[in-house]
Amino acid sequence: MSLHFRRIKMSRQVLSAVCSLWLLLASNVASADTTDKLNIFVSVLPQKYIAERITGDSAQVSTMVLPGDSPATYEPNPRQISKLSKADLYVRVGVAFENSWMDRIRAVNTVMPVLDAREGLELLELADHDHGHHEEHGSDHDATEQNEASEKDPHIWTSPRVAKTMAIQLTEQLTALRPAQQTLFKDNLATLLTELDQLDKELTELFETTKQRKFMVFHPSWGYFAEAYGLTQLPIEADGKEPGAKALLALIRQARKEGVKTIFIQPQFDKRMAAQIAKAIDGNVVSIDPLSEDYLDNLRKTAHIIAGVKSE
Repeated sequence: MSLHFRRIKMSRQVLSAVCSLWLLLASNVASADTTDKLNIFVSVLPQKYIAERITGDSAQVSTMVLPGDSPATYEPNPRQISKLSKADLYVRVGVAFENSWMDRIRAVNTVMPVLDAREGLELLELADHDHGHHEEHGSDHDATEQNEASEKDPHIWTSPRVAKTMAIQLTEQLTALRPAQQTLFKDNLATLLTELDQLDKELTELFETTKQRKFMVFHPSWGYFAEAYGLTQLPIEADGKEPGAKALLALIRQARKEGVKTIFIQPQFDKRMAAQIAKAIDGNVVSIDPLSEDYLDNLRKTAHIIAGVKSE
């Protein structure tokens, strides 16, 4: 074989190899939409449950507020900030730590879309008690407390009805990010919506026969849950502060008047104040957690606990 033909053969082999490599790369790029896992960040664990139910195995969902921590005081750790720089989506919900950290979260990943789960919802005011608590803190705090009193309740996920809206909005955002996986997202959404409807029906029937319509909580985390089922939460805490002596006595009187025998508290909070009120009314303290990752079962369990509170 002449040198000329050897060169032609070699050139064809090189060209063939280059074409094969190009086709492989093109195939990888084309399939990236379906093979690369989405990297999603959410603020609290109930959001993680919803996101994972919709995405299945197609995403890695990370939570900012870790188990046992409070959304009011949480500060992201360096590892989370590092992971955020590579995230494809952040879903905020309005919890307190976001107020001071959201700008910094956006700054570490300027191309990351941020979905606000509250968008389009009719938000409730954060529940407050009316027992002279504000006056006990003095006039220097009046302006601050008036501002805090108008704060919107971020605990939107405690209502299965609102959770449906959250899930639908998230599915729309995920479909925009990964159009090729829209069938997966929509099928998973349909299953989740069915389960949320079933839970809502179950809880509606449960509370239709519940005589005690009021329950006392340390932190007002259950506003949307209460509204959904015709209940009233009576918060001990006001503006993020424990009640003073005057307000404490008023709370005890109210608990006795309403026939309250159980004080509910989140595991993230100190139980001493709740225990003090429970002792005064000859009641008990029970822990219920709005931040549980086991979302559906936790809401069902919480509902049965609240419905089972005995009135005098």
